[in-house]
Amino acid sequence: MKKLIDFTVTENKKLNHDTILLVLHSEELPEIQPGQFVNVRVDHSPSTFLRRPISVHDVDESRGLLYLFIKIVGCGTSTLSELQVGDKVNVMLPLGNHFSIPSSGRPLLIGGGCGVAPMLHLARVMKKQGLSPVVLIGTRTGKDILRKEEYEKYATVYYTTEDGSFGEKGYVTQHSVLKEKFDHIFCCGPEVMMKAVAGYANQNNIHCEVSLENTMACGIGACLCCVTDTKEGHKCVCTEGPIFNIKDLKWQI
Repeated sequence: MKKLIDFTVTENKKLNHDTILLVLHSEELPEIQPGQFVNVRVDHSPSTFLRRPISVHDVDESRGLLYLFIKIVGCGTSTLSELQVGDKVNVMLPLGNHFSIPSSGRPLLIGGGCGVAPMLHLARVMKKQGLSPVVLIGTRTGKDILRKEEYEKYATVYYTTEDGSFGEKGYVTQHSVLKEKFDHIFCCGPEVMMKAVAGYANQNNIHCEVSLENTMACGIGACLCCVTDTKEGHKCVCTEGPIFNIKDLKWQI
């Protein structure tokens, strides 16, 4: 059930020049599944009329904490980056569907760019349920690898950078870990990257789910601006996604 909750900012940490970690608190924090997202109201920004959809980076249910990994790309996210401890933030949540959690097998979690955000929550839940997730993080440079120690708490983590400054040089689909056997793949990042991962999964007959990042506005399926074409017709990414099995998409893979 969706809720509108006024959260209190407990931390706003700058991770690098264009990314922040926003930590929010509420005693009313609902259950949130890996892969779901929230819609954040942006106050005190005259040019920002719509809420901003943000994927859930992690949650701490026992303390009522919601962690948001936010890349600053415009006026809305820039305003959120200026929030101070003690400020109030209105959030609509939880939104969308979620990644499936396999009961067995070896899962590979692939995140590219800010698409790494939901992989922390997913890895933590998988480890809690007895799985041994492997995480593959792809960025442009080593400076773009953020919260490294947190991911390594819950998974075996591999890295790839386009310039070779950390981990293996190249793209995630070129990493040597893909030579190993995996039973499930979960992916989030730029569409071109997800299509390449989907192609690899399809060729190797591996169950694969991707998190689409279509432009969203309402978050509840009313405005239809986030519609994507699937084998079952057009679907709203904000309500029937953002998680899709690659077999349901019309990607040429």
